[in-house]
Parts: sequence; C-alpha cells; structure tokens
Amino acid sequence: MTATTVWTAIGAVAVLGFALKAVGPALFGGRELPPRTRSALALLAPALLAGFVVVEVAGPGWRDVDATVLGGLAAAVGLRAYRAPLPLALIGAVLTTALLRQVTG
Repeated sequence: MTATTVWTAIGAVAVLGFALKAVGPALFGGRELPPRTRSALALLAPALLAGFVVVEVAGPGWRDVDATVLGGLAAAVGLRAYRAPLPLALIGAVLTTALLRQVTG
C-alpha cells in the first residue's frame, strides 16, 4: 500500500464523514435521532480507522511488519485501556514506535 493510497483513503473517509454530518440535519431537520442510531454513528469513524489499521498491519504485506509497529499498536491499546484520550494514545503509539526503531535501528 503506497502513501498515496493511504492519503486517498483518509481523504475519502474525511469527505464521507463530512457528507454524513451534513446530510443528517438536512434529512431529519430539527428532529433528534434515536439513541441507538446516534451511538452507531458515533462508532463509525473509530471502526473505519480500526479497519484501516488491521488492513495495513495484517494485509498483503504482513510479512514486512516489524516488531516496532506491533509495539506501537500495543502502546495505543494499553493507553486506551487505561482511559487515555485518543490523541494521547496516538502520540504514545508514535513515540513508542519511534523509540523502538531507535533502539533496534
């Protein structure tokens, strides 16, 4: 998977998310969505992000994944398990991966 493909996918998800957020008020006006629908829509973006991570790590190039990437993923999962905010978990994953690459480099 090339960087262009990844950024194209990220852009498509951003546009789709914006479109979903714009279409909702247009279709429903001032009405509230049912709580179950709101919770499902709130989980859509994290589910897509998780799908991209799984495809990138366990996809066709799974043989090329090194331990530093898995260490970064483990750090993100651990931070989220301790209720760290998502931006902090992402920064922790990036720093963990970078430190592991420095050590093993």
